[in-house]
Amino acid sequence: MALVPLLTSDQFSSADQPALAKGVSTWGGVLNTWAGIGNSPGLLATYLPFLGQLNGPGALEQRVKELVAVRVAVLNHCRYTASHRCTSALAKGIGADELAAVARGELGGFTDKERLALQLAEEMTVSLPNTPLEKGLTGVSARVREDVQWSFDAAELVELVMCISVWNALARFHRVMAFDLDMPEAPVEVENQL
Repeated sequence: MALVPLLTSDQFSSADQPALAKGVSTWGGVLNTWAGIGNSPGLLATYLPFLGQLNGPGALEQRVKELVAVRVAVLNHCRYTASHRCTSALAKGIGADELAAVARGELGGFTDKERLALQLAEEMTVSLPNTPLEKGLTGVSARVREDVQWSFDAAELVELVMCISVWNALARFHRVMAFDLDMPEAPVEVENQL
């Protein structure tokens, strides 16, 4: 059961209606995340365009964005986020076998840049919250930090770190809110890793 009431489209504030209409036209209905966010008037109007900008075409390869989002969802053990991110990744041509490998942390079949992005996603998700400042200012190993700085340009790095950060925040939001799935379950190999 969701932590907050899930609003119907007519219950959203007038400030959120344009973003909601655009989201519904894209996804075919009100997603549970939006229905929860709608309890804070005006937030959806900021959230949807920001997420669309971040997850849409940009400096960072779309494939990298999709892969790190799935990895973050799995590391946070979030069925809702995994469902959404796998649906997106599959629609963008990433194979179910690749998603299963990402979920298991088996990165051998990916390009160097993809592996590095996935390693950064894992460190930001797992290590960073458990690394006190005196043990590491960034919470990320110096090796991974240096490698990503060498492999990605500044625009790519901003998008990569922001994508990882946003999916960490959203996976945690989704888990605590306890939204029911409103998209297909993640492939079984991904689901088994949650």
